[in-house]
Amino acid sequence: MKMIQDIIIKPVITEASMDRIGDKKYTFKVRKDATKPEIAKAVEAMFNVKVDKVNTINMKKKPKRLGVHAGYTSEWKKAIVTLKSDSKTIEFFDGLN
Repeated sequence: MKMIQDIIIKPVITEASMDRIGDKKYTFKVRKDATKPEIAKAVEAMFNVKVDKVNTINMKKKPKRLGVHAGYTSEWKKAIVTLKSDSKTIEFFDGLN
């Protein structure tokens, strides 16, 4: 059984994700095997909000190099969670704007 803390790994803080906060869309890094209903339940339980929908994106690995050393970034899954219009905002992100 997956715990809430296991499903949501960390928030994604980028310019694009911060621009979406006005539309009540929040971006999180989640487990690769997490499903949309699991992500929605985890966000609702963790932040006491109402989730409208969840969009997920599998981020592919990208080639990176540092001098003569070449490798790849790790693959991960991103979830964009849209809250219902009558739901409150997530307080963690309010302090970042």
